[in-house]
Amino acid sequence: MRKARDAPAPGLLVLRRMPRQLFVKIRPIAQKLRSSRLFRMLGPKIGDPRLWSLNRRAITMAFGTGIAISFIPLPAQLPLSLLAAMIWHLNVPTLVLTSAIVNPVTALPIYYFAYRVGVFLLGAEPGGFHFELSWAWLQHGLGTIWKPFLLGCLVCATIGGYAAYQALELAWRISTMNRKSARRSLVQKRYPPL
Repeated sequence: MRKARDAPAPGLLVLRRMPRQLFVKIRPIAQKLRSSRLFRMLGPKIGDPRLWSLNRRAITMAFGTGIAISFIPLPAQLPLSLLAAMIWHLNVPTLVLTSAIVNPVTALPIYYFAYRVGVFLLGAEPGGFHFELSWAWLQHGLGTIWKPFLLGCLVCATIGGYAAYQALELAWRISTMNRKSARRSLVQKRYPPL
C-alpha cells in the first residue's frame, strides 16, 4: 500500500526516483576509483571533495561533458575526462561512466553516425567507412573521410553534450518539484487551514 507522502500532486510529471538518489549508488564506484593506481598518480588534486560531491550542478555538467568527450575519436577519453573534472570541478564518477559510453561494441555505430552527420553537413557523397579504435587508424585510416568524420564528431559532441546536460537538468528539477509538491500536500493534509 502506498503511503500518502509518495502520492504525486495532480498534474505533475512523475519521476519515480530523484536523480541524486540514483547517483548515490555510484559512491562505491567512487571509492574504487580513488584507490586505483591511475587516479593515485594524478596526485592530491584528484582527492578534492568537490570532484566527488553529489550536487546537481557537478553531476549534470559531468553528464553532458562526458557525453561530449565520448565523441572525441581518440583513445584518450579517460585522461580528458579527468582533466575536465579537475578544471571545472565536475563529479568524477559520472564523468568517467558517461565518457565510457564509447567502447569496442558501441564505437562503430557512434562514429559512423558522426561521420554521416558530417557528410550531411558538408553535402558530400558518403564513401567507404572503416573504423578501428587505434592510433594507427587515426594516422593512416582517415584518408578522404577526415573532414566529414571530424566535423560530425564535433557537431555530435556539442549537440549531444548540451542535450544530455539539459535533459538531466530537467529531470532533476522535475523530480525536485514533485518531491516538494508532495511534501506540501502532505503538510496541508496534516494541518488543514483554519
